[in-house]
Amino acid sequence: MNKREINRSINIKNEDAMKKGTRNALLGFVAGAAAGALTGILLAPDKGSKTRKEISKKVKNVSKDITDTLSEKVDHLKEQVNEVVNEMRGKAKDAEEKVKEKVKEKTAAESAKATN
Repeated sequence: MNKREINRSINIKNEDAMKKGTRNALLGFVAGAAAGALTGILLAPDKGSKTRKEISKKVKNVSKDITDTLSEKVDHLKEQVNEVVNEMRGKAKDAEEKVKEKVKEKTAAESAKATN
């Protein structure tokens, strides 16, 4: 396995770990919010209508928090993808230039050989 393959393997493993970490963080956040809301409901000595309003309010807040968190993660992922795409474009351009140079050298060598 060469250095490039090793680095690629490490990058894939890091990406998988980041995905799992993000998923676990989101699940933990949702579970904590649900547990907090449930505890608040069970311990609340309020009327049913007031409790329902509180539940609705908490659900909206949790939904907004989840949406914000997901938006941040999506934005971060977009940035990473753009960085990789730009890097690949640069590498492709470099490779294209090297190929053109090699073709030019071979053509020049063939021309010189043919004239001799």
